[in-house]
Amino acid sequence: MRIDQHVLDSFLQEVKIESRSPDDPVVVLHTPYPWEVVGTGNYAAVFAHPDYPRLVLKLYAPGRPGWEQEVEVYRKLGETPSFPACYHYGEGYLVLKRIQGIPLFDCVRYGIPIPPQVIEDVEAALAEARKRGLYPHDVHGKNVLMDQGRGYLIDVSDYYKNIPDSKWKDLRKAYYRIYLPFLKDRGWKFPLWVLDAVRKGYRLYKKARRLFG
Repeated sequence: MRIDQHVLDSFLQEVKIESRSPDDPVVVLHTPYPWEVVGTGNYAAVFAHPDYPRLVLKLYAPGRPGWEQEVEVYRKLGETPSFPACYHYGEGYLVLKRIQGIPLFDCVRYGIPIPPQVIEDVEAALAEARKRGLYPHDVHGKNVLMDQGRGYLIDVSDYYKNIPDSKWKDLRKAYYRIYLPFLKDRGWKFPLWVLDAVRKGYRLYKKARRLFG
């Protein structure tokens, strides 16, 4: 499953993205028509084309490393139901299977209930990734998707890093201790600035823990 080479080459020549800080999402300066931006991360942006609804193209910002390692991660994962598959890649980009769903971050933002099955699906998927010699890393509310009450993962770019990372463990703990008993069925919506403040506060907390033990 591939994108026509002419369509792909034209996109790569015209698109413009840049990374201004490794701690913030990349900035998309120009998206060639009829492509659209699906999402952005700290190193790359993801685009979709209407003629290829089952695919997305992940493009790394100039100067940002990691695409080779991400290709290797997908090679180890193979085709599994909980993760995207990589169908094609080139210098600085990957063509991936598109996973449908809404990020858990947006579920909280818009008051959409997250059932426990989603969390347990992610637990099972991460366990499977570990069995395949990978190290799930940087798993958080923006790269876990919910679709029809089931959980899926996107953005496996850091799964090669064999270093401690507690983001998912902390999120799972917050789900069972705070979200499930107090928030799940209330339909409360949280402004984006509140969620961003929580995200930044968590980041500062983790940095302080590393510095001061």
